[in-house]
Amino acid sequence: MRRPHVLLALALTALAGCSASPPAAPPPTAAPPAQPDAPPAAAAPASGGAAASTPPPATSVDVPAALRAVVDAADRADADRALDAGRKPAEMLAFFGIQPGMKVAELAAGGGYSAELLARAVGPGGVVYAQNNRFVLERFAEKPWSERLKKPVMKPVVRVDRELDDPLPPEARDLDAVFLVLFYHDTVWMEADRAAMNRAVFRALKPGGVFAIVDHAGRAGTGVTEVKTLHRIEEKIVREEIERAGFRLAAEATFLRSAADTRDWNASPMVAGEKRGTSDRFVLKFVKPGG
Repeated sequence: MRRPHVLLALALTALAGCSASPPAAPPPTAAPPAQPDAPPAAAAPASGGAAASTPPPATSVDVPAALRAVVDAADRADADRALDAGRKPAEMLAFFGIQPGMKVAELAAGGGYSAELLARAVGPGGVVYAQNNRFVLERFAEKPWSERLKKPVMKPVVRVDRELDDPLPPEARDLDAVFLVLFYHDTVWMEADRAAMNRAVFRALKPGGVFAIVDHAGRAGTGVTEVKTLHRIEEKIVREEIERAGFRLAAEATFLRSAADTRDWNASPMVAGEKRGTSDRFVLKFVKPGG
């Protein structure tokens, strides 16, 4: 993998596991010289294939009391609670059907914001395989991630240090769900083999298992051309790539949608400022057929 520009490393605060507010930094004014901006035309998916299926109707979310209690737990860190209003974690856990005793995974867990919520939700009878790659750990996550793993509530979590092309260990099989939160767009500029990643997730899930995707929505026709500059990706591309791995799009939710978002500003927390948590985000539930 080519070494990303240092400015791109700053964008990693958009990781699903980010739990601390980073220092302010000016927005990037242009893509790095070594990786010039792509043309504005829609980018083709990573490999050929049919168009994505017609999306299912949007699904409303009722949050069970048990999951509301997970988010409201008094021992959660203040820094994590500060992110909740913009992330709606109770709705996320409920929409993807997380319950005690489940075996789940999170790709690109970062500092562990979502991984801790998953650990609390599956409880001591469950397991959470929480993956980070070397670049994320070295540039961003090692210290906060290691500190979070010391918390007793993180006992169900298995730390996984692997690359995104093959993100889960052999023992991570027959999983109930795999999460990738606010990071699919980052797998593009990081030049991960997304087709291999999606196939690996498919293999790790049990029939009927869920691939849970949340990301910042790009404008129609932009494809993957704004993953570096605006940290957004066109939903259509994500659907096509994941369905190509064999998944079926079973449901989508609207609790992170924002009609007011013009989708022309940088959604990275490093530069979003007061807009952080207000971007238009798609929430997609893919299912491995056969359950």
